[in-house]
Amino acid sequence: MNWEAINATAQIVSSIAVVASLWYLAVQVNRSTRIAKLTAHDAAATALRDVTKQFSENVEIARIWRVGLENLDALSADDRARFYHAAFQFLKAMETIHFHYIYGLMDEQIWRGYWNLYRHYLASPGLEYYWRRRHELFSERFRTFADALDRPRQPLTGGNLLGDEKEGSSAVGGSK
Repeated sequence: MNWEAINATAQIVSSIAVVASLWYLAVQVNRSTRIAKLTAHDAAATALRDVTKQFSENVEIARIWRVGLENLDALSADDRARFYHAAFQFLKAMETIHFHYIYGLMDEQIWRGYWNLYRHYLASPGLEYYWRRRHELFSERFRTFADALDRPRQPLTGGNLLGDEKEGSSAVGGSK
């Protein structure tokens, strides 16, 4: 065999090795991207679940959240402060989820569910009141997103989802 044939064979083998390496790398990047997206989705769901879990486990916090969403005036000053802390945590979880979506770490179908949740909660009187006063605590990108959301006329939240709560009445949880 002459040197030209050996050289040609070596180039073919090295070309095949390069193509195989690139294919393997592409498969690994694709797998890593899927894992990153799943991790981001799990982190987003966990962030929101950590905030809302307290509403199902603590009757008093649940009452404050439910009443505060619909009628802040029905809460005492201490309960309004608790509502504001919960609102901050809830909105920070929403901001985290929005961040994951913006950076391509969340599937469009999953994002649409969160997007719909946001527009309903941000349309509730209590959360809208908090947002107007404390929006500067959030990133400019999230503020732009939240301010541009088309809010439903009749928001459905944990405070009114069943439809039997009456706006501003003691049916949503009492008085000051």
